[in-house]
Amino acid sequence: MTDKVSAPIAKKIPHSMTHHGHTRIDNYYWMRDDNRQDAQVIAHLKQENEFTEHHMSAHQSLQDALFEELKGRIVKDDSSVPVKDGAYWYVSDVQGDDEYASHFRATDEQLSDKTLLLNVNELARDYGYYDIGEINISPNDNILAYSEDIDGRRIYSIRFKDLTNNQYLTDVLENTEGQLVWANDNKTVFYVKKDSQTLLGYQVYRHLLGTPQSDDILVYEEQDRQFYMELGKSRDESEIYIHLAATETSDVMVLDANEPQGEFKRLFPRTEGHEFGIDKHAGSYYILSNHQAKNFRLLKASEATIGDISKWQELIAHREHILIEGLELFDSHFVITERELGQIRFVVHNYDGESYHLSFDDECFYAGVGYNPESSASTVRIHYSSLTTPSSVYDCDLKTGRKILRKQQQVLGGFDASNYASKRLFVTARDGAQVPVSLVYHKEKFHKDGTNPLLQYGYGAYGITIDPSFSSATLSLLDRGFVYAIAHIRGSEMLGRPWYEQGKKAHKQNTFNDFVDVTKSLVEQGYADKNKVFASGGSAGGLLMGAIVNQAPQLYLGVGCHVPFLDVLTTMLDESIPLTTNEYDEWGNPNDKTAYQTILNYSPYDNLRQQDYPHILVTTGLYDSQVQYWEPMKWVAKLREVKTDDNLLLFKTDMDAGHGGASGRFKSLQDKALEMTFFIGLLSSK
Repeated sequence: MTDKVSAPIAKKIPHSMTHHGHTRIDNYYWMRDDNRQDAQVIAHLKQENEFTEHHMSAHQSLQDALFEELKGRIVKDDSSVPVKDGAYWYVSDVQGDDEYASHFRATDEQLSDKTLLLNVNELARDYGYYDIGEINISPNDNILAYSEDIDGRRIYSIRFKDLTNNQYLTDVLENTEGQLVWANDNKTVFYVKKDSQTLLGYQVYRHLLGTPQSDDILVYEEQDRQFYMELGKSRDESEIYIHLAATETSDVMVLDANEPQGEFKRLFPRTEGHEFGIDKHAGSYYILSNHQAKNFRLLKASEATIGDISKWQELIAHREHILIEGLELFDSHFVITERELGQIRFVVHNYDGESYHLSFDDECFYAGVGYNPESSASTVRIHYSSLTTPSSVYDCDLKTGRKILRKQQQVLGGFDASNYASKRLFVTARDGAQVPVSLVYHKEKFHKDGTNPLLQYGYGAYGITIDPSFSSATLSLLDRGFVYAIAHIRGSEMLGRPWYEQGKKAHKQNTFNDFVDVTKSLVEQGYADKNKVFASGGSAGGLLMGAIVNQAPQLYLGVGCHVPFLDVLTTMLDESIPLTTNEYDEWGNPNDKTAYQTILNYSPYDNLRQQDYPHILVTTGLYDSQVQYWEPMKWVAKLREVKTDDNLLLFKTDMDAGHGGASGRFKSLQDKALEMTFFIGLLSSK
């Protein structure tokens, strides 16, 4: 029987760490292996996988059925809506059981002369994991560049294909961020190289096609390791940008795209605390800036005034309760993405000062500006979905606002949107804050009498907002009577910039309190049976899961904890670990005593203690570069040591993947089926 199988017990080797006069003993520090080759580490991970597989084998038929259910909702033969970029229309499609898309182009929207550019299935054939980072075609449409990651570490190689003869160039750029920008001469590209230890992109190189990478020229190196780096090109394609972003500060370097041998120069002075986004069109710069504007405002500058912020012209003023999230420039109009009371809207402006709103009807929804490469376009492409509306692509007329539905995701398996209902409500947290919550359920399966199981999801970090969008996978839970809830807790920007700031650094505990208070309220309001509550989160949301099971374990029957950031204090004290220095402004720098104590108070690994914990499923990827595999590995080992219950603690490591989990459109469904089986299995055993 499964209950007689012993869990893997890890050896203990005490490792002492002292900071600010405080000493911690980490018995599982030995599990860290940067090379991922240590025989004892690999053996232990495999034992954990076998233990998980053994326990889940009792529900294998359910897991297989769920996988087929998830897979059965996906249209096997599908294609994207064509998009025009220059002389061509581009489209991607998938066929049959293919895991990956193929990419094509044609000279007309009807795709009458569709030509294959890349078959990703062929590229991925020999790898357990494969990801295309970016596809970027030269300005003259002749050379295709693409980046590939073959182990999930997000270290990309860039390759080039001559589309005039369908032959690959000999050029290969290794150890990159996966992004490149073409100069306007069609033979010079710029790319970001990674630090081999921290995996931080910190150097920009110039490469001339036909030359070896060893001859590439370093054109910029960022000395401050708190900054992330990415490349861009202005809307009018006249300038190449190096965008630099720390958690609370932005910067940009600029180069004339027609003079690739020139030098990148700072567009205006770097100022600590100044965050902005910038683009250029028709000779003017447009800047979304938080200068004297916590929720951002839109400003305009000329080439003569861009260097002096005091001379920038305000186009849209700061508003206390409206967050400006994005800007898309067109020849005739520009489109602003705003968020008010947590809900997205688009405001279309012409350059004469007139504007109107693009609105949607659902109570809980997601909408975002899609790929709009042509500034001369008369429509803006928008992606839309809600908790009950499958993903939809609209082209919206910029002059009239008329929306044309170009495509809606087809959901197989008898899906009928009218069977489901969504709801948006606010929960009062313990300090009086009003926390938004998005709910969805099956109308016939839900009864507001405290009898339904609930799965509550949360993230709550980096200002990232988890909007209520459609998931065909979630239907498998809704059809079995689950209520699904997204708690829009502090740490996101759901309610504007202050909502984010109230959930980070010294205020991080608010994130955990909000999630717990939402759970309690949903139970009290009859949305869930108090004995059938589940929670799930990944990455920083995995930290959230680690915190709530320490602080309120009695509330949850089962928890899904995925690629979780659990050993916060040790990681943030180690500058050799990828992303650490970039995130001091998110979590705090524990080299400061006050920040050290704040993190120590909630760090999931440091706060494990002798008590009962819920049933927990933990997943990670061996090659995760965002949250190293040893964080959940250590946490599971320590939790096995201290927990006082007989509840399941299962740990699965994908030995081929990284932070994003398995690649491919079907293979990735296995992870979803595993978690659902874990939750449903717990209900069946009650």
